[in-house]
Amino acid sequence: MTPQEFIRKWSASTLRESAASQTHFNDLCAVLGVETPVQADPHGTWYAFEKGAVKTSGGDGWADVWKRGHFGWEYKGKKKDLTAALKQLQQYVLALENPPLLIVSDMETIVIHTNFTNTVHEYHVITLEEFDRPENLQKLGWAFTEPERLRPGVTTEEITGKAAAGFAELAQKLRGRGHEPHRVAHFLNKALFCLFAEDAGLLPKNLFTRLLETGRKRPDSLPELFTSLFGAMSQGGTFGPDIIEWFNGGLFDGDEALPLEQDEVGRLLEVSRLDWSNIEPSIFGTLFERGLDPSKRSQLGAHFTDAGSIMRIVGPVVVEPLMAEWAGAKALISEEMKKSEKAKSKDARTKAWQRADALYDGFLQRLADFRVLDPACAAPATSSSSRSSR
Repeated sequence: MTPQEFIRKWSASTLRESAASQTHFNDLCAVLGVETPVQADPHGTWYAFEKGAVKTSGGDGWADVWKRGHFGWEYKGKKKDLTAALKQLQQYVLALENPPLLIVSDMETIVIHTNFTNTVHEYHVITLEEFDRPENLQKLGWAFTEPERLRPGVTTEEITGKAAAGFAELAQKLRGRGHEPHRVAHFLNKALFCLFAEDAGLLPKNLFTRLLETGRKRPDSLPELFTSLFGAMSQGGTFGPDIIEWFNGGLFDGDEALPLEQDEVGRLLEVSRLDWSNIEPSIFGTLFERGLDPSKRSQLGAHFTDAGSIMRIVGPVVVEPLMAEWAGAKALISEEMKKSEKAKSKDARTKAWQRADALYDGFLQRLADFRVLDPACAAPATSSSSRSSR
């Protein structure tokens, strides 16, 4: 099949997702000259349609297509919400062995989302009208054969380092003007949280950035704007024409804001334009601790606890033992499910299924009861686990 034939066929199609998705995928394979799941893996062990997966929120689901080490793929009908499709696919990532690419499509548009560890998130949109462009065919070919070619070049450590450096500069300038350390740390953490909230959609789109743009023109107006926004976030309310939700946790209990000079507003505005959805949240603790201690001010922009460093401890001590326990539990669950499928009587089938369900519940309870004692904290951190109805 040629790219042009693919475009003509799927432009004319009015088939629903259930009737069209596998045909669409097989046609895509034909255009790219790669094997379909059935051709490449007749047993469906590493490349398959309708790959069963346990959702991170509990319950079972199915990824429309899965190729180990390459992608999870979720289809929706034409004109459907591909953002919702991505959220659905993200619930399966652990069961799909955390593939480097998450791909969603409504058969008119294909969106490739990168999911590489320790890199910023990138996405590539390929519309049906532009399907035959060489660069789009190349990206799709890489998804099937060389997903590493789509790895983003910027790491989360690099972008977090830029954010930390920006806040370090602001902290030092505020401290240099005589502001008390606790007030500096508290104010900057509120500003930092607003940047996360803005990119995550918890605040109206670009609200904090727009506030800073106003403040760059009139720095004297900023303290009042900050105070108004922080006050609205502390209990819910309005900020100009925008409705602001209540942010609990105590960060915004004090609406006090510090004055910024024009160059400081410009620096904060530069930092605000980073992609905060890709910045390590650990910057919060680093900023607060080092903002309080004058002897550590110079470390603000140079050090933060990156995910890799955290996992060097958490991986072997917490994650790997739990994963080994889950592998053992999963094997026992699989045995009981096979017994249930082979059982000749309804009673035997039910009992085997109940044993499997009890094993699954038992492991979820094990996670719910798991405690991590952090020697740097006054109280134990608690893991959380919940199970929705299946």
